[in-house]
Amino acid sequence: MPAKSVLVFGMTHNPGGMESVIMNYYRNINPEQIHFDFLTNEKSIAYEDEIIEHGSKIFKITARSQNPSKYRADLKDFFEKHASDYDAIWVNSCSLANIDYLKYAKRYKIKKRIIHCHNSQNGESAIRHILHHINRHLISRYATDYWSCNKIANDWFFGKRLSRKRHIIIINNAIDSSRFRFSKRNRINKRKELGFNDELVVGHVGRFHRQKNQSFILDIFKEIISRRQNAHLVLVGQGEDEKMIRAKISALGIGDKVTIIKNRDDIPELLCAFDLFLFPSLFEGFGLSLLEAEATNLPCLASKDVIPSEVAVNNSIQFLSLGKTASEWADAAMAVAGSSRPIDNSFIIKHGFDIKTEARKVADFF
Repeated sequence: MPAKSVLVFGMTHNPGGMESVIMNYYRNINPEQIHFDFLTNEKSIAYEDEIIEHGSKIFKITARSQNPSKYRADLKDFFEKHASDYDAIWVNSCSLANIDYLKYAKRYKIKKRIIHCHNSQNGESAIRHILHHINRHLISRYATDYWSCNKIANDWFFGKRLSRKRHIIIINNAIDSSRFRFSKRNRINKRKELGFNDELVVGHVGRFHRQKNQSFILDIFKEIISRRQNAHLVLVGQGEDEKMIRAKISALGIGDKVTIIKNRDDIPELLCAFDLFLFPSLFEGFGLSLLEAEATNLPCLASKDVIPSEVAVNNSIQFLSLGKTASEWADAAMAVAGSSRPIDNSFIIKHGFDIKTEARKVADFF
């Protein structure tokens, strides 16, 4: 049987959570079963070299926000030329502000049209928020399949009415559990590379965006320093709020105790080097980096009633309300930091978050 061809939309230039989910499945689905190509409205996307090397094409069109008329012309031209090449389109999104890709896919007769929800709130502009709510009433005209990162996100993304009417498939944000396992050797080597000795190393991995609440992380860390002088904060990521975060670091006078690292491919080793993982997100569809931290049995402190319960797959994670002060978060952080680190992470497989198993399920859905 020839491979099914799937057109993927949703990759951006920022290697964030949604991009990681897409790539985890992309890397682990047999290309002889499913061939993926990518459509983007950005000048470049994360993991572009890897995607091309893997044998996939990347098609680039003008962004709607840059030139609406050229955007529409590019969309029409692309689907006229290429729609017949694909059995399915897989649209990954954190909101329904733009469903044009599904509209054109239907118009040009792509049979399977998947909308995949990756978030539980819209952290963007008021206009996009309004468009999202309008398109919730229209999406059933264009999508044939509905996927979501978890049940909680369904009601916000699709609306309660559509969630009741349509069968929404939960696609687990799965990871390679063999990579995300605590290693004492990796811990020693990475801490040596970063210049850490007996410091308490607090870590965070996430896009620099209001959703991830890095500003509050700095407030918490300022309090941690008052309790333990030899503490260091490592923020891993990039994004639109980076300049603001750097300015706040300077204003707090903690520049010598904070390291910002751009996204990179040694996240498992970095997680081994940390003593605590802070994740006080304002909202989350899932929280993939938190799951990765748990897989290395890293003590985690995350926002209560925000992080979906599915993410709490072992006892390394503790929750605290965002209504608590930075000082109270610091107290809780100090209480959980530095706990012993078991190597075993078989709980990832047990709870359905190992990519090897989940990729086979998703391939069957395609």
